[in-house]
Amino acid sequence: MTAKQQDEKNIGKENETATAAELRKYRAIGQKRVGMLFSGGPAPAANAVISTAAIQFLNAHYDVIGFYKGYEFLEKFDRENPRAFKSEKHFRSLTLEDVTRIRQLGGSVLKTARANPSKVDGKEIKCIEDLADQAKTFKLNKVLDAFEYLGMGAMISIGGDDTLKTAFYLHKLGVPIVHVPKTIDNDYFGIPWTFGYFSAIERARQDIKVYNVEAHTTECYFILELMGRKAGWYTLGAGIAGEAVRMIGPEEVSNPIDMDGLISELTDLMVRREENGKPYGVILISEGLGDKLPAEVKANTTVDEHGNVRLSELKVGEVISRALEASYKKRTGKSSRIKTETIGYTTRCVEPSAFDILLGSQLGMGAYRAIEKGKFGHMVSVGDNLEIKFVPFDELIDPKSFKTKVRFVPTDGDFFKLAKSLEFRAITEHSNGKILG
Repeated sequence: MTAKQQDEKNIGKENETATAAELRKYRAIGQKRVGMLFSGGPAPAANAVISTAAIQFLNAHYDVIGFYKGYEFLEKFDRENPRAFKSEKHFRSLTLEDVTRIRQLGGSVLKTARANPSKVDGKEIKCIEDLADQAKTFKLNKVLDAFEYLGMGAMISIGGDDTLKTAFYLHKLGVPIVHVPKTIDNDYFGIPWTFGYFSAIERARQDIKVYNVEAHTTECYFILELMGRKAGWYTLGAGIAGEAVRMIGPEEVSNPIDMDGLISELTDLMVRREENGKPYGVILISEGLGDKLPAEVKANTTVDEHGNVRLSELKVGEVISRALEASYKKRTGKSSRIKTETIGYTTRCVEPSAFDILLGSQLGMGAYRAIEKGKFGHMVSVGDNLEIKFVPFDELIDPKSFKTKVRFVPTDGDFFKLAKSLEFRAITEHSNGKILG
């Protein structure tokens, strides 16, 4: 161990109960150099955010640094060997040529990864005091080292709720940072619509349309599992646009799920449709229903880098399908054809819609404006007419649990009511003999 390393170790011991500010404070140099990174799952219009923000800064004579793959390389930065952090491999200086004519492209020119520097060996930051724990901030301090090495005057993070929390921690440690919300799930608190949502559900709509034709042609049912861990915006939006006969988001089921009640209700649906001459249909479910399966079903599943159960391993669509086949046979004495498919990765990197390009571009402009105004520790948002707004991190993260707030679909709201009104309805005295749904 070098003398420098021993000194650092001793300082850490002396400050075990210190505040985060006393333990480590980012040494901002104040250069006109801004960095940006994209972290977590892809979303259409990511490049619109990156392009618009970069163009504003370049035109204002800033240096613009793009970090590749989110925090994956940053959290491994070695201040004893800084030259191992290489331009063109781990980051690059962006030019106007790099960021023009990319707004319409799917994916992210900065690529992405799910690295989370706020979690180390299962240890998670859960309160402000944890930012003084060297074991828990080991990777965060490496990120600060990298930013200081490159002389970053400000940072833009683009990502989901875990990326927001990382930005929040870095802000508390003194990094001049703003955040742009990203998720195709559209469940971000503090913004009405997230970029990529409409592009993703449009692609899902196209898939649902084909499955509807297949179901009608072969007289079968499809249970399609869609993205949406916590909220049903994605499933309901795709179901409204794609004309599913039933769409089920996490908000309308109990925790744990009343499987008997759910399967009975879906069996009723199949029987009623058959009575109305429609022995087929497409049913949509959010993957987040898997989080609400009984504990014994989830017992053998693993977790991802963010500590979340890997929903893909639960195969909630198959669980419901098998139970529904058994229930239908018991009810009617007949076999049924119920198939399961997942609509997921194909919707995340599609070419963005015009609306998502506009939204993403405005959020990129908002990131530039926030940094120019010194509104660090804020998330960029929009209001009516895409007017730019700024929301403080403290309004987005619970001060006690350090969990990000989620924007669920209000089950008493008009969006939910619209979705339910468009699901299958059997012939009624008000339908004039027409089969609805």
